[in-house]
Amino acid sequence: MIEADLLPDEQDDELFEHHRIIADAGQTFIRIDKFLMDRLPNVTRTKIQDGIHNGFIKVNDKAIKPNYKIHPHDIVTISLPEPPRDTEVVPENIPLNIVYEDDYVLVVNKPAGMVVHPAYHNWTGTLVNALAYHFQNLPQLPGNDGRPGLVHRIDKDTSGLLVVAKTEATLTALAKQFFEHSIERTYWAMVWGIPDPPEGTINVHVGRSLKDRRITVAFPQGDFGRHAITHYKLLKDLRYVSVVECRLETGRTHQIRAHMKYIGHTLFNDAMYGGNDILKGTVFTKYKQFVENCFKIIPRQALHAKTLGFVHPHTKEFMRFESELPSDFTEAIEKWEHYVKYT
Repeated sequence: MIEADLLPDEQDDELFEHHRIIADAGQTFIRIDKFLMDRLPNVTRTKIQDGIHNGFIKVNDKAIKPNYKIHPHDIVTISLPEPPRDTEVVPENIPLNIVYEDDYVLVVNKPAGMVVHPAYHNWTGTLVNALAYHFQNLPQLPGNDGRPGLVHRIDKDTSGLLVVAKTEATLTALAKQFFEHSIERTYWAMVWGIPDPPEGTINVHVGRSLKDRRITVAFPQGDFGRHAITHYKLLKDLRYVSVVECRLETGRTHQIRAHMKYIGHTLFNDAMYGGNDILKGTVFTKYKQFVENCFKIIPRQALHAKTLGFVHPHTKEFMRFESELPSDFTEAIEKWEHYVKYT
């Protein structure tokens, strides 16, 4: 299965072969997406095209274009950054911070550092391992084996709110809301610099970098990637950094991290996107030491999923949940507020 946007947040450059399909001698000339959709379960045309753009799908060991037509005896390989693995989830007695629970849904507040689902390098200790221990028989979306209850995720080092489905009907209904972009999601981020204007919308395609598959980048020409919209608003001006609210209209992999970098405001201490360098400020040693101390306080990208709102699949009521900023985030903000006030 080609789940390119559900891969782990940090990947190696090595690819592992998952499928090898050889076209018959009498194969007619048809587009590769149709060819693969007929042979792989639960794979959409979009997934196939994304896999081609990301270099995961090759024909006769060569990169191809999405309109490539299959020839007799062609060898199609599908390789992914993680090796194939049994999708059985091992239950683990890991505490969960449950914000809300009823018979249909569960809302949890995930700490930074916890991976959402098992994947390459992180087969244990994930949110899904914890869910499997505390809840039995959670449903799974087709093609999402090994990720019971999940309809979305947040990155390992991002903290905040996630909704989990407890029944099949709930899972389907929530997945539909995510597909229709009707879910309300706001994040708080600390970023380098002060956005100007202080409020705006970033409407730029994002997709996996053509040079480094681990990261997501903006494609302003729309020639690659997928449609992505982020609305941002300045909350605190802290001279060299700022706190912004980001409201997602779409939910692509690393969307906020890529969009904020694109407009020149990389997330504070986001090592994958260069935010662990001092991008704004003075050249004085004292300032550099201050920033290094802040990096130690929040040793991750400063991003928190603060608000989550959705229509309850059973009651049809709109529900909104708020979460407090974690202590590392609030301490970093307080440090910068003190710096601005006294220097």
